Amino acid sequence: MPGARAGNQLLMTDTHTRTARDLLALVGGAANVTSTAHCISRLRLGLADPGLARTRQIKDHPAVLGVVVDGTYQIVLGPAAVDHVAEAFERALAEDASAEALAARGAALKDDRRRRNATPGRLLLRRIADIFVPLIPALIACGVIAGLGATLNSLALSTHTAALSGIVPVTTALSQGFMSLIAVFVGYNTAKEFGGTPVLGGAVAAIVVYPGVTAVTHTPFGHLRPGQGGVLGALGAAALCAALERWARRRVPDPLQMLLVPTLALALSGLAALLVLMPLAGLLADGIGNGATWLLAHAGTGAGVVLGGTFGTLVMFGLHQALIPIHTTLIEHQGYSALYPILAMAGGGQAGAAVAVYLRARHNPSLRRVIRSALPTCVLGVAEPVIYGVTLPLVRPFVTAGIGAAAGGAVVGLFAQLGLTTGSTAIGPSGLVLLPLLDGSHGIGPAVLVYTGGWLTAALAACALTYAFGFTPAMLAALNAPAPPAPDAPAG
Repeated sequence: MPGARAGNQLLMTDTHTRTARDLLALVGGAANVTSTAHCISRLRLGLADPGLARTRQIKDHPAVLGVVVDGTYQIVLGPAAVDHVAEAFERALAEDASAEALAARGAALKDDRRRRNATPGRLLLRRIADIFVPLIPALIACGVIAGLGATLNSLALSTHTAALSGIVPVTTALSQGFMSLIAVFVGYNTAKEFGGTPVLGGAVAAIVVYPGVTAVTHTPFGHLRPGQGGVLGALGAAALCAALERWARRRVPDPLQMLLVPTLALALSGLAALLVLMPLAGLLADGIGNGATWLLAHAGTGAGVVLGGTFGTLVMFGLHQALIPIHTTLIEHQGYSALYPILAMAGGGQAGAAVAVYLRARHNPSLRRVIRSALPTCVLGVAEPVIYGVTLPLVRPFVTAGIGAAAGGAVVGLFAQLGLTTGSTAIGPSGLVLLPLLDGSHGIGPAVLVYTGGWLTAALAACALTYAFGFTPAMLAALNAPAPPAPDAPAG
C-alpha cells in the first residue's frame, strides 16, 4: 500500500537522522569534525582530535557494525544505511556548526593535512584510493552491460538472429565508451586529489588516449600508440601536471597567472607524458598483465592460497582499495582482471565463518541479530559488516575465515593453472553480485562455474573450520552465557 510504504520510508529517515545525530555527538560534535566522506559501507570522518571520539560507545550503537581508525575515523554502517546516515550526518553537521566551530574546523583541517603529509606512504595509498573509488559505479555499469552484450552476441551467433546482431553494437558502445576514456577521468581525479586544477589533469591525461600520438616518432622509446600506459600513464601525467601548476603559481606574477600557469603546467607535463611517462607506464602495465598471466599459469594454486587467504586482512586495514589501479590496468589490457575473483573468495570465507558463529552462539540473540543483518550483504559482496561486527572481534573466526578463503582461492587458481582463467570485467562487487561481471579464457559460462565452485568451497571450508576450531570452551561459555536479569522495579 502506498501509505504504508510512505510511512516505512519516513520511519527509516527518522532512524537514520537519529543515528547521524548520535554519531555526531559521540565523535566530539561539529567542532571536532574536519571532513566527511563515505564509501560503500563506511562513514569516513576527519577528526581534529580523535581522542574526543567515544569509540566504545560508537561500537555499542545498534546501527554501527565496527570502527576503523586509519588516518580517518571510519564508522562501518553497512551498504544499506551508509548513504542515508552520511547525508543526515552532513545535514546535522551544517545545522550544528556555529561560526566559532567553523573557524575551529578550518584550523583543524590545516593541522590534519599537515599530520597526514608527515606519513607520505599512507597518504599516497589513500589518495590512490580516492582517485579510483569514484569511478567504481561506472566500471560496474559498463561491466554489466559488457556481460549482457557478450551473452547476446553468443545467442546471435548460435541462433543467427539478425535482431540480436543489431543490438550487440549498441551494448558495445554503451560499455566501451567510458572504458575508452577512463584515463581522462583518472587524470581529472588525480589533479583534484593532488591539489591541481581537475580539468588540466583531464587534459593532460587525454593525450594518453589521443589517436594522433601515433604521429609522434621522435621519442627515446620509438613510436607511441594510443592508450599506451593507460590509467598508470594518466595518473603519472596528471600528478606531474598538478605539481607543475602549484610550482608555477608560486613564481608567475599575478597578472600573468591565468595565461601562463595552465599553459606551462599542461605543456611541460604533456611533453613528459609523450617522451617518458607513456612508454614507461606502458612497460609497467605490460609487466602487470604478463606477470599476472605467468603467475596464474605457473603457480595458480599457490597464488590463489596466498591472495585469497590474505585479502580479508587488507580489507580490515582498508588497504584493498590500493589494488584498484592494478585491476583497472588488467581490465584495460586483457578485458578482465584474473586476480579479482581470487580476492573475492575472502567474502565467501567471511560468510561461511559467520554462519558457523550463528550456529555456535545459540543463546546470544544480540550477536545472532547482527549476523542476520550482515550476512546477506556479505553474500552479495560487501564483507566489512561481517568482518567488523562478527569475525574480527572474536579473532579466531577471522583466522578460520581466511583459511577458508585460501581454499576457495586455490580452486580458482588451480583452474587458471590448468588453462581455464576466470576474470572480472569490473571491480567493486563480489559475492553473487559478481556473477554477471565474469569473463575468462573460455567465456562467461565456465567462468561462472569456476567462480561459484571456488566461492562455495571458501564458504563451506570456513564454516566447517570455524565450527570446529573457531572457539575455545571459554569463548563458547562466554558467548552463550545468559544475560543478567533486569533489576526489579522499585515498589510503589
